Amino acid sequence: MTRLQITWTVAKDWEGKLLREFLKVEKKLSKRALADIKFAGGSLFVNGETATVRKTLQSGDEVTIVFPPETRSESILLEPIALDILFEDDHFLVINKPAGMPTIPSRDHLSGTLANGVLYYYDQKGISSTFHAVNRLDRDTSGIVVIAKHRFAHDLMAKEQKAGQIHREYIAIIHGQLMTEKGTIQAPIGRKSDSIIEREVRSDGQEAITHYTVLLQRDEETVVRVKLETGRTHQIRVHFASIGHPLLGDDLYGGERKKIDRQALHSYYCSFIHPFTYENITIEAKVPLDMQSWLT
Repeated sequence: MTRLQITWTVAKDWEGKLLREFLKVEKKLSKRALADIKFAGGSLFVNGETATVRKTLQSGDEVTIVFPPETRSESILLEPIALDILFEDDHFLVINKPAGMPTIPSRDHLSGTLANGVLYYYDQKGISSTFHAVNRLDRDTSGIVVIAKHRFAHDLMAKEQKAGQIHREYIAIIHGQLMTEKGTIQAPIGRKSDSIIEREVRSDGQEAITHYTVLLQRDEETVVRVKLETGRTHQIRVHFASIGHPLLGDDLYGGERKKIDRQALHSYYCSFIHPFTYENITIEAKVPLDMQSWLT
């Protein structure tokens, strides 16, 4: 299996400073990541020679980290599942997940999940990593899932996510017609007291903010583009149900399945700053066939 390694060139600003500070401050390695490198089989090199975090750096030095192998859960089965890959490099794998596929295994779905397929794919490519989903989608929601290929990439993306620097947009089809072309639903969401799955708008819930723009109006349905300011479980589904416009097909929250057999929700757009190359990565996933008839 291929071990992940990353090399950086030390800029003049870091001359005379310790390798530890360069890694923690400039490259944002967590304490856990540094501990893993030291105690779990990783390595540090400066100009090709083994180094410790107490090494004093010079301008132009080449700093290389070889990350330790990651331990996978033995409970995740490896399965040859077709993956619709939208983007891939050494650090990330972005997949267009179909409706009906869970992101990770659960007691009720031990196989057929995105994680099962990705780990099989990793083995075929010789990638020694476990499954690090940057975002998750409900089983019956289709669209973009960003997966980090190693723990360090996942840590950096978690920081971006917390800072609101990862932008996602969705297409949803809702029952009825909205009164305004644009709007914001701001209502706290929490777990419903008598359910382990269902959420609801409740005063003691977590802050949740959903922005929407109407794309098309039909006699009985409306197509909306949705942008989340927060990322609560079932947020889009709960928010639209709370204003009397549940998603088509979402029978958990009051939608009907006469015209589509799952909630009509697709994550079609994602953009983020690549934490290693600093490029602006923009990805789009085509709306699936079961939703396309409402868009024409």
